[in-house]
Amino acid sequence: MKISLLKRNLIVGTILSLLGASQVNAACDSYEEVTSAWLPIMQTTAYYVALEEGLFEKACIKVNSNKMQSPNHIIDALIGGRADFGPPGAAAGIAMIAESKFPGTFKVFGLQGGGIKIGLVNDGLIVKDNSSIKSFADLKGKTIGHVPGIQWRTITQHLVRASGLDPDKDVTLVDLAVPQQIGAILGGSVDATLSLEPVGSIAASTPGVTRIQINPVAMVIADPFYSGAAVLTTKFIKERPATAKKVVAIIDEATKMAMADFDKYKSIIPKYTAIRDTQLELLAKPYLRSFSDLNETDLDSYQAFVDVFVSEGVMNEPMDVRTKILKMSDFDVN
Repeated sequence: MKISLLKRNLIVGTILSLLGASQVNAACDSYEEVTSAWLPIMQTTAYYVALEEGLFEKACIKVNSNKMQSPNHIIDALIGGRADFGPPGAAAGIAMIAESKFPGTFKVFGLQGGGIKIGLVNDGLIVKDNSSIKSFADLKGKTIGHVPGIQWRTITQHLVRASGLDPDKDVTLVDLAVPQQIGAILGGSVDATLSLEPVGSIAASTPGVTRIQINPVAMVIADPFYSGAAVLTTKFIKERPATAKKVVAIIDEATKMAMADFDKYKSIIPKYTAIRDTQLELLAKPYLRSFSDLNETDLDSYQAFVDVFVSEGVMNEPMDVRTKILKMSDFDVN
């Protein structure tokens, strides 16, 4: 595995160099169209950077960019052929649930999240100021909101169960679109939310709400924890391998740019998410892992996450996530 990872890294580096030397700087006689489906969260930062820096256009690609409000909608669009790829921030868990039902549909080429040891934030437990809730163990008889869909419902169930409560009897779980979560707490329709960034950063600067736990998922499932993934459909890879390869190289380049100089690029976040310009100082840097940088720790973490879907009864059989990670040989379709 270590040898193959090294070989892959060298090949991706070569692709990036070639793009930089030729396609990136060349005038485009025509543009290839690709369609993306993405979620307005911090994990998607590399995609925002790619758009703002014109990396797709430089590679002679026109992106039809579709913002979604639910991870399920992203995966549905990919399965239904309405999108070619899910940029960073697509649902890492739902992609594998779908893959278990429709084997051979996806390839993962990046992971996004956060972690305790690395000091980067992915998620938080949000409550009203002065709430009696200090952890998941205090949720008995309470209502907790989460990002809509099976991925975050399962994660929330798992964290509730790990705290000693029964998620089916002791706690009420509610699907809440990302932009609605803080308002739901303030309005009293939920007692807490398990929220992805940037909701936690927004909560930190919003009177009446507070983030009482940072990275609670990493505390229970894996540290670092990756709830986001960049995914290609195998249909896209097979039908247009050269274009799919360009997309991977572009996202890799943008990921490295975002991680190397987040302070430079965080100013573009309000254009794509609910974060405001006045909240940028509080904004938490995400942990973005490019295709060329994925290592055994990353894959072990991803495996631990997917295993949760088995333990919670969402997936019937275990899945080896390493078989779902993109390989450069996947582009050799002839």
